[in-house]
Amino acid sequence: MTEARIILMLKILKPLMLFALLLPVTTSSPAATEVDKKRSNWRIEKAEIAGEGPAVLWREPKDIRSRNLFYGAGGKGHEPRGTFTFVKEDLDGSSPKFVVEDRDGTKWKIKLGEEAQCETAASRLVWAVGYCTNENYFLPEIKVDQVPKQLKRGRKLIAADGAIRNVRLKRYLPDEEKIGNWEWSDNPFKGTRELDGLKVMMAIINNWDLKDVNNTIYQKKRGESGPEQVYMVSDLGAAFAGNAFGWPLEKSRGYLKGYLRSKFIRHTAPDYVDFATPARPKFMYFFFGPGAYRNRVHMRWIGKHIPRENAAWVGQMLARLSREQIEDAFRAAGYDAEQVDGFSTVFEHRIEELKSL
Repeated sequence: MTEARIILMLKILKPLMLFALLLPVTTSSPAATEVDKKRSNWRIEKAEIAGEGPAVLWREPKDIRSRNLFYGAGGKGHEPRGTFTFVKEDLDGSSPKFVVEDRDGTKWKIKLGEEAQCETAASRLVWAVGYCTNENYFLPEIKVDQVPKQLKRGRKLIAADGAIRNVRLKRYLPDEEKIGNWEWSDNPFKGTRELDGLKVMMAIINNWDLKDVNNTIYQKKRGESGPEQVYMVSDLGAAFAGNAFGWPLEKSRGYLKGYLRSKFIRHTAPDYVDFATPARPKFMYFFFGPGAYRNRVHMRWIGKHIPRENAAWVGQMLARLSREQIEDAFRAAGYDAEQVDGFSTVFEHRIEELKSL
C-alpha cells in the first residue's frame, strides 16, 4: 500500500473515530465486551468500605539506603521454596493466574506471561520509597503438582510434569484480607503529597494501566499500632515499556526499547508538572472498542498537574538509592545483564529529572 493511500485511509477513519468516542460507554462491540471481561472491568462499584483502623498509603522509609531491593517487602525470609500444589485458577485481569500452596501451607498467587518480571521489579522500587506493596517474588521455574488438564488460560505455559517458567509469586498474608478497591479520584488521601508521590512513581515506571480496579484495600488485623486499612496499587504489571498500551501486546510490558524511547516529563510550569504516563493509547487499541479506548484516554489526568514540590519530594527520596539497589530490583525480576543496566540507567535519569525541579 502506498503512502498516499495510507494517508487517505486515515483521513476517512478519523471522523469515524471521533464519532465513536462520543458514543456512550455502554455502546461497545462484542470484542470490546470480551476485552473488558478479561481486564476485570474498568470501574469499581462504589461501596462503603467496612474496615477497621486508619487508612495507610505510605510510611516514611527511614532505611532507604539499606533496603534490600533484591528480596523486596517480604525479605529473604518469605522467599518461596520447594514444590507447590495447585489450588484454583484465578480469572481476574488479563494474565494467566493460579493460586497454589507450598509445603508449609502458605498460599501464593502465581502470574504468568509478560507481566511477571516487570511487576516484580516495579513492586520493589515502589516499596523502596515507602509505599505499600504486595510481597512479590520472581522465579525462573517452579514445579506445581495436581494441575488440572482443563484450564481457562495458560495451560500451554505448563509442562507435562507441572514445570512452569518465568513466574511471579504473590504471598498471601494470614493477617490480611482484601476488602475493596479504591479510586484515584476519590480516596482518603486526595490532595496529599503522598498520593501525588504515588502518581509520580507510576510515571517513573511507566505504569500505564491505572484502572481503579487495579487499586486494592487490604484490612490488616495487626498493623504497627493495631488494625489498619492498607491502600496500594496491587497490579503493577504494565510497567517499564512505553507510556501507553502498545502493539503487539508483549511490547507494552517490560520492553526496554520502549522504556528508553519514552518521554518522562511532558510539561513543566512554575507550580506543577505534567507527566507523560499514562498517555493516550496507540491507534490499534481503538479496535478493542470505543468504550475501552475512551476509558484509556480519560486516565491521562492522573499524571497531570502534580505540584512541583511533591514531584521533587519523590526525587529526593529516590536519590538516596544506590545504583546497586536499583539494579537489584531488576535482577530480582530475572532480567539479563543488558536489561538490568538499561532499565536502571533510564530509572536513574528520571530521578535526576525530578531532582532538578
